[in-house]
Amino acid sequence: MKIALLRRFVVAADELHFPRAAEKLGIPLASLYTSIDKLEAEVGQPLFSRDGGQTRLTKAGSLLLADAHELIASAPPPAPRTPPPAGGKAKASKGKGRAPAVKGQPKPYKKRQGR
Repeated sequence: MKIALLRRFVVAADELHFPRAAEKLGIPLASLYTSIDKLEAEVGQPLFSRDGGQTRLTKAGSLLLADAHELIASAPPPAPRTPPPAGGKAKASKGKGRAPAVKGQPKPYKKRQGR
């Protein structure tokens, strides 16, 4: 099991409210649902019961929650994210108009484009 999935499960189990848990994790709600579905497929049993507008842990969910706390505590901390390197694709300058030495003089005659 991936530690990231277990962390999402633990937050969802603590909140027992998926939108609040997704907001607390800083991820979209659909990602949280996908993570829970992956864990349920891996475990082979539903982890939450969603009936009557209430969300509760099933027996398998409460057993996994106890194990998840131990696994997360024993896991090494996540590696810090490195920011992407600065720079990137060079952009062409759009210019600022005519050069200061030429300002005030009429524009040179532009030849008509041939057909």
